[in-house]
Amino acid sequence: MTLRISVIGTGYLGATHAACLAELGFDVLGVDRSAAKVDALSRGLVPFHEPGLDELVAGHTASGRLRFTTDLAEAAAFADVHFICVGTPQQSQGTAADLTAVFDVAAGLAPHLRHSTVVIGKSTVPVGTAAELAATLRARLPLGVEAEVAWNPEFLREGHAVQDTLRPDRLVFGVTSPGAELVLREIYAAAIERGTPVHVTDLATAELAKVAANAFLATKISFINAMAEISDRAGADVVALADVLGDDARIGRRFLDAGIGFGGGCLPKDIRALAARAAELGAPSIRALLEDVDDINLRARDRAADLAAAMCGGDLDGRRVALLGAAFKPLSDDVRDSPALHVAAALRRRGADVRVFDPAAANNARAVAPELTYVAHVDAALHDADLVVLATDWPELVALDPGRAGALVRSRRILDGRNKLDEEAWTAAGWAFRALGRAAAPVATAPVAPAPAPTPAPTPAPRRPGRLRSRAAALLR
Repeated sequence: MTLRISVIGTGYLGATHAACLAELGFDVLGVDRSAAKVDALSRGLVPFHEPGLDELVAGHTASGRLRFTTDLAEAAAFADVHFICVGTPQQSQGTAADLTAVFDVAAGLAPHLRHSTVVIGKSTVPVGTAAELAATLRARLPLGVEAEVAWNPEFLREGHAVQDTLRPDRLVFGVTSPGAELVLREIYAAAIERGTPVHVTDLATAELAKVAANAFLATKISFINAMAEISDRAGADVVALADVLGDDARIGRRFLDAGIGFGGGCLPKDIRALAARAAELGAPSIRALLEDVDDINLRARDRAADLAAAMCGGDLDGRRVALLGAAFKPLSDDVRDSPALHVAAALRRRGADVRVFDPAAANNARAVAPELTYVAHVDAALHDADLVVLATDWPELVALDPGRAGALVRSRRILDGRNKLDEEAWTAAGWAFRALGRAAAPVATAPVAPAPAPTPAPTPAPRRPGRLRSRAAALLR
């Protein structure tokens, strides 16, 4: 008999997971405490932007394979297996994760269970949470009913979540028994048959898998942003530098794009939660590293605002700025901890008239930053602008025609906050072009006295970038 599954929590993770499980052939019941969210999803309406998800939810709610409710008792009676997909935001006081919703699920579900089950966590949690959750369940289960806790972390990328769920690049099963592993293998049988790697671990390792992945990714992004800062001071090109690093198989080119940094609902809060948990466990090294990663990320946003001011002669007062993008990344309407909005707010504080355009996130942005001006079309943002800032690299914004855009603005100045634009095309169209880590000239710095050392053997004079290439071309003519 095919497993019946409940997915508790129908936010970004839960709604996607529920719809994809239905797509895989399971009967699924989504549970959420928000009646408004349950009503919308029951009518096939997804309350956030995620490519491909609308069709899955609409199709499977229409067929009856996917249903939604606010009632945990209904979920307990219906399902053989329960996934926990609730949010774990940063605490309002401090940087640790708020696990209230996770433990509320356990406390609310356990008394209604009438047969033994597996409760599978997908929420991103501090290491050690699964063991505490198991104790919470045991304390509230009816006599004779057992509930085993397993952990199956998600590795979704916003904008690609459906693909990442249906065709994951790896699966992690944190289990304490062969039975729980078999349940997870049945659920993900299609992916496993396609050759998706499966990592069977203990609970603690599975919990660490997601936060470690996010911490490493955040570190990589902050590293290249730190290199962008030194590139600006030394007159180097961070994009060319990233290309060199990317050819090293140990490093790779992905996520080595310098710019205004990362945001969203995962990376910032996850690295802070991991740092907080590391402090609790007496592991100071990872805490110190991640605090620096966080600081570098926030500094990149401030550096962008400084560069924007410099492009306008040091004074933004009364200047009109077209800020292109509000979401923290393209293909999403998520504005949580958005670097784009951070930069927009910084420019406005300096007196700029900021006009924001985003293909999908304007409504969400307006809710968190109502003081900004939002426009419905990119042309309206560009009209009479003294400066254009690319803040989110939506494909349609990266593909803007420099000539056409130049006819709309007051001054042809553009700051590429994502290092995604074709600099040659924009400068050829008469634009003053800047980007983080791509200084037009070296920034003067105080000289550092060298340490005494033996006189080295004579070496050839260093060549400027591009000179060797031009000489070789001349010889080949």
